[in-house]
Amino acid sequence: MPTWTLNTEFKFDAAHFIDGYDGKCGRMHGHTYKVHIAAKSHKLNPSKYLKSADMVCDFKELKWAAAEGTKGGLDHTVLNEELPVSTTAERIAEYIHKETQTRIPDGIELTVTVWETETSWVEYTDKDV
Repeated sequence: MPTWTLNTEFKFDAAHFIDGYDGKCGRMHGHTYKVHIAAKSHKLNPSKYLKSADMVCDFKELKWAAAEGTKGGLDHTVLNEELPVSTTAERIAEYIHKETQTRIPDGIELTVTVWETETSWVEYTDKDV
């Protein structure tokens, strides 16, 4: 069975605090988040930018979170004001995954990796690996 895995990385800057955290992460602070998204598909699809079925999905749809907050992304936002969940790295990865799924064709398996620092990251998928 043919398989394509589309990969992209981007960064965004945002502030947050972890509500209820007993320590410095409970206070407002910022990060330059790095995000890697892998999109795996067994078929090619059209997109809103290309009508023929020649791509897994559009890179633009995978990189939505890199846009400024005023344009629907997460860049230069306070994550506590944007996300309906706690702003731990785990929940940020889960949120980006779920929001990205709504923007791409059905049947694409996503893996989202979020680095909060150069040495600390989390990977999220809704599939067993």
